[in-house]
Amino acid sequence: MTSLPAPAQTLMYQEAQESAQRVADQLRTNQAEVAALAEELRRQPPRFVVTSARGSSDHAATFAKYVFETQLGYATSSASPSVSSVYAAPQKLDGALYLAISQSGKSPDLLRQARAARDAGARVVALVNAQGSPLADIAHTLIPLHAGPENSVAATKSYICSLSAIVHIAALWKGDDTLLAALREVPGVLAQTWNLDWTSLVDGLASARNLFVVARGLGLAAAQEAALKLKETCGLHAEAFSAAEVKHGPMTLVEAGFPVLFFTQDDDTLATTLELADEFRSRGARVWTAASQPGVPNALPVAPIGHPVCAPIVMIASFYRAANALALRRGRNPDVPPHLRKVTETV
Repeated sequence: MTSLPAPAQTLMYQEAQESAQRVADQLRTNQAEVAALAEELRRQPPRFVVTSARGSSDHAATFAKYVFETQLGYATSSASPSVSSVYAAPQKLDGALYLAISQSGKSPDLLRQARAARDAGARVVALVNAQGSPLADIAHTLIPLHAGPENSVAATKSYICSLSAIVHIAALWKGDDTLLAALREVPGVLAQTWNLDWTSLVDGLASARNLFVVARGLGLAAAQEAALKLKETCGLHAEAFSAAEVKHGPMTLVEAGFPVLFFTQDDDTLATTLELADEFRSRGARVWTAASQPGVPNALPVAPIGHPVCAPIVMIASFYRAANALALRRGRNPDVPPHLRKVTETV
């Protein structure tokens, strides 16, 4: 049997830990490009927003939907790349803001869809980590993620940098000084977050076979990302649900001892999400809740941040550290999950 590295020696750990510095670098380096894009979007407002992404980047697209809809009021939908790459169906995207999110910028289906969107009259903006990628060449505007090289199969810092870039665009587009100030606090809060103790989650999931990850609104993307990482790195079957949807059927699976992880943020979704966590607990489920409010049972500590939009950025960092430790506890190297590659190219 191949020996496993120590938790702090994995690429996943080291790359996720870099997130604080990478976000700081991104905000500083991208200020001029994002400000120019925001000015163009105010001068020529889009009719709607379309996102295109795969994997963890698609979870960032979920986050973008809630950010743009709650902060700017723009209807935002996720486009299926296969509509262009497989069905070759033309889309009516004239006047749309088309946001393509990718770590590598190389997947053929995303490239084909981005070209089709540009040809259809959309303004294509690429959030890409690999600046010399084909996707960057297609876009009208490139917003580099500046996450640096990411070698672990599990995306961590590139996902966090995708979220911060989305908030940067929204804050400058909206002209929201409060949101922008909170975003500028994110690197420091990320550094603080990295040292928070989520050991109770690692201990509780060491022998688990199934798990629900639940959140709502701005936090839904964190639930999606956490569920993917638990499958990918830990070999644990995890499914993400909105707190508004999990009672429509999936609730029937919850019985004594069933593990459920909740993500929360301090906004209008908080009260009902905590109520749902209590309901799961009353059914005998084993519940962990990432929450900054006092008095929450079995709470996972969360570093405070000055705006709920920024909460999912910092919360996922604590999860990444826990997922890395959990993978090793379950006898798996999180850097080399079976059957997976760093860059997945779909058509």
